[in-house]
Amino acid sequence: MVLRLTLSFLLLTTSFVAFSQEKRSGKFEKHNTMAEKGLIKISVMYPYAEGKTFNMEYYETKHMPTVAGYLGSNLVKYTIEKGLSSGVPNQPLPYMAIGTFYVKSLSEYQAAIAPNRDAILADFANYTNVTPVILVSEIVK
Repeated sequence: MVLRLTLSFLLLTTSFVAFSQEKRSGKFEKHNTMAEKGLIKISVMYPYAEGKTFNMEYYETKHMPTVAGYLGSNLVKYTIEKGLSSGVPNQPLPYMAIGTFYVKSLSEYQAAIAPNRDAILADFANYTNVTPVILVSEIVK
């Protein structure tokens, strides 16, 4: 089990480095593949806990596209991540899933979510029994 977790961590680290660098003119140069500086990032993180459930298919095909639709032209992109393991061997998985929205304006995001808040919250029961942790941040680099 420890070996499997260690190999998973190494594979994840190697994959990240491979995707965050691009070969140009014989040299590797770092470039930003995730988002542009100044964008607002809304991370909706679903903590792992024994007995908690998460329906990734519903989240991917119904919930996230619905919320993305509320955001309109303010939305740059959204991503969905499925938690696989902790970055530290023998530690529990911190999050089952993370959904992230990248938007141009925080005030426009808040204005779009406010009238749809109850519908968004009610939809949680269709895919999870977890209360998410939400972090709003700004891309600085």
